[in-house]
Amino acid sequence: MPSREFKDRIKGSRAAPVAALPLRGRLVGRHVGRQVKEAARWIVRSREHENFTYDLTPRNLEHLAWFVSAVAPCTVTEARGYIAEIEGDAQLRRHAQARARSGPQSGLSDLSIRYGRRVGWYAMVRATRPNVVVETGTDKGLGTLVLAAAVRRNGVGRVVTVDVDTAAGHLIAEPYGEFIDQRIGDSLDLLTGFGEPVDLFLHDSLHTPEHEAAEFAAVAPLLSPDALVLSDNAHVTSELASWAEATGRRFLFFDERPAGHWYPGAGIGVAVSS
Repeated sequence: MPSREFKDRIKGSRAAPVAALPLRGRLVGRHVGRQVKEAARWIVRSREHENFTYDLTPRNLEHLAWFVSAVAPCTVTEARGYIAEIEGDAQLRRHAQARARSGPQSGLSDLSIRYGRRVGWYAMVRATRPNVVVETGTDKGLGTLVLAAAVRRNGVGRVVTVDVDTAAGHLIAEPYGEFIDQRIGDSLDLLTGFGEPVDLFLHDSLHTPEHEAAEFAAVAPLLSPDALVLSDNAHVTSELASWAEATGRRFLFFDERPAGHWYPGAGIGVAVSS
C-alpha cells in the first residue's frame, strides 16, 4: 500500500488528475447505480407518468418544518405537528386511495398515497387559517385535497381550484368537496374576474415563465395584506423571486428531497410580506 508521503507527492504532481480517476469513477458509479436502481424499481412498481408522488426524507421533513415556521405565523414545533397531522390522517389517505382506484385515470395513478412537498402546503394553511385559497392547476386533485383537508381542520375557509382540463380533479369528492370550489377554464380568466380577497395563492398551472408571471400580476390586486404566494415551479424559473422583489416581499425556497425515488424533487417557492 502506498505510504502517506507518496500519496501527498502524487496529489501535488501533474499526475494527480490521472491518479484520481479510479476514485472519481467509483464515486460516480455508486451515485448513478443508486439512481438506476431507483428508476428501475419505479418503472416496475409505479403507474405515474407526470406529477410524481413520493415521501420526503426525514431530514427533509425537518427542514420543511423550519421553512414553514419562517414564512407562517407558527413555531417549528407547531409546524412539525401540522406535518405529522396530515401524514397521520387515515381518512384523507383512504379517500384518495378509493378515488384513485375508481377514477378515470386509475391506470395512471398509484394507490399508495404520498404527499411530498404538499405537506408543506397543508402546514401553511393550518398556520395561516385563510378564508380563501386559490390554486391554479388542479390535475388529479391530490394537492387540492391536501389544501381542503387543512381548511376542513381549521373550520374556516374554502379552496378555489381551476384547470383547463375538463377531466381534472377526479380525486375530489365529499367530505372534502364541501370545501372546494372547482372551476374549469383559464386561470387568468378566473383571476381577472375574481371579486374577493385571496389569502393564499398557489401557482401550479402552465409552467412557462410568461404564464407564471401573468398569474402573479393578475392575483396581486386581490391579495390580502398578509397573503402567502406560492409557486410550485420556483425550482425552474425565477418569476416568483422577481415578483417578490418588485413588490417589496421576501422570497424563500424549500428544496425538496424525495425518499427512494429517481426524481430529484421540486420545491416550494414562497413570497411573503416583509
